[in-house]
Amino acid sequence: MDTIEINKLASPVSLYLGALQSSSKRPGAVDALPEVTLVRPKVCLEEAHVAAYARVCGFCKVHGVPITYPQMLAFPLAMTFFGSKFNPWPAMGTVHLGNCIRQHRHLNVGDEVRVELSTGPLLSHEKGQVYRLDMRVLRGDDLVWEGEQFLLRVGARQPRGEAYVSALVDPTPLSHQADFVASAGIGRTYGHVSGDINPIHLSAITARVFGFKRAIAHGMWTKAKALATLLPRDVIDQAEVIAEFKTPLYLPSKASLWSSRRDDGALFEVRNAKGDKPHVRGRVTY
Repeated sequence: MDTIEINKLASPVSLYLGALQSSSKRPGAVDALPEVTLVRPKVCLEEAHVAAYARVCGFCKVHGVPITYPQMLAFPLAMTFFGSKFNPWPAMGTVHLGNCIRQHRHLNVGDEVRVELSTGPLLSHEKGQVYRLDMRVLRGDDLVWEGEQFLLRVGARQPRGEAYVSALVDPTPLSHQADFVASAGIGRTYGHVSGDINPIHLSAITARVFGFKRAIAHGMWTKAKALATLLPRDVIDQAEVIAEFKTPLYLPSKASLWSSRRDDGALFEVRNAKGDKPHVRGRVTY
């Protein structure tokens, strides 16, 4: 497997331009992704940035470094992959189906970590080809956090691999827990903190260019917003979160949080204000 270290990140604008330039790719059937690992060898968890992320997502200071924060550190590596020769498909038309993250040890402000992103297997889907990207965060030699994200290349013919199957099939009924507002500007605010400046999140005008009637909230923000409400008010050492993205959360709008709590976690959904349409479905255990 090839390993490529990235010591200086390109700007978010450059990363998106690189991803957009991949639109000319027209591959036939793809049997497997190239085996490659992209690495940020030294990333410091800066107090101001962790605090800004926590604030925009709704986490409390007692949560410490939120369990979703490390996935944001891997985002520039994913964007680099999308625009690279290693990605056989155009970035446009790729949908984030869901992800699973696991924290093995809690992280601290000031930690210096190594962030890795590797290509994973292909999975078949009725709407195209699913591929997996694997993420890891190491503190010294210790694996402290890891995860997988599942991406769907819509319209890809002759998809390879085993069938993609939802990991969230628990029929337990959920009850209404809380409401929150997704403001018109939350896409820009979260984009500034996370580096995810996809135009579909920034304004109605830029979203319409890509076929959306209005800007939509980042799925990762929506997921984090739910977890900020559901997690205990304390630092969590070990946790797992599985999330699947269902329908766009248009901005501005009100959303509702539904869950079934357990001693060690919760099933949850973020739904529309009426509670009859899911935007994000998930399960957290700790």
